[in-house]
Amino acid sequence: MGRDSIISWTKDTHNFWLGCHHVSEGCDNCYADRIVTRMWKRNFNKPWLNEKTFDTPLKWEPSLIFTCSMSDFFLNEADLWRPRAWDVIRRTPQHQWQILTKRPQRIKQCLPPDWGPSGYPNVWLGTSVESPNYYGRIKQLVEVPAAIHFLSLEPLLADLLGLPLDDIEWVIVGGESGSKFRPMQSEWAQRILALCQERGIPFFGKQRAGHRTELPLLFDGKEIQEMPKNLDLPKETKSTGN
Repeated sequence: MGRDSIISWTKDTHNFWLGCHHVSEGCDNCYADRIVTRMWKRNFNKPWLNEKTFDTPLKWEPSLIFTCSMSDFFLNEADLWRPRAWDVIRRTPQHQWQILTKRPQRIKQCLPPDWGPSGYPNVWLGTSVESPNYYGRIKQLVEVPAAIHFLSLEPLLADLLGLPLDDIEWVIVGGESGSKFRPMQSEWAQRILALCQERGIPFFGKQRAGHRTELPLLFDGKEIQEMPKNLDLPKETKSTGN
């Protein structure tokens, strides 16, 4: 956790706070729960402020940063801490911040006063959708102005027929990893890729489902890992997206 993230669609991770609560079946085998419990020996269900490293991105060179990888930026318990996080984000225009949430219904009430009609230019807002049961999250996401709206379809647990992609600028697809992984059919990912290509939406294929965390998701023998901006990625992969 921290600089040089192993998460393939970002460069770095930063956690203003840690801990969370499971809200849907995509959380059932939560990697963050396992890591936080093992490393910090604390109760994942009682989030706490990560005071020691809270401000460190102020000192970093320009980066693409995923926050909060070990929690949820719009968690209820973080309401008192979030203004400080927005201040760090506001003071680091050199970074691109990726905020991914399973609580898009809380975004509007948690925005800073100066968010404006277009959002902060260095903030991407995304939501997780693991099955059609959560298409409502997409509507809640795109109702909020943002530089980039994105979807994380991971862990992909069902065929997302009729996936609504209006006002979405980036799509990530991935299967579940770990000893309790649930299967992902290759056809599900293929249909999402075709839909993104039809719409001209950059598509990032993260991984297949399996025990290991590095199982390339291949399409005709090739990985497709596009970004919504021309940014360098880990493994020195450059954007082929818009």
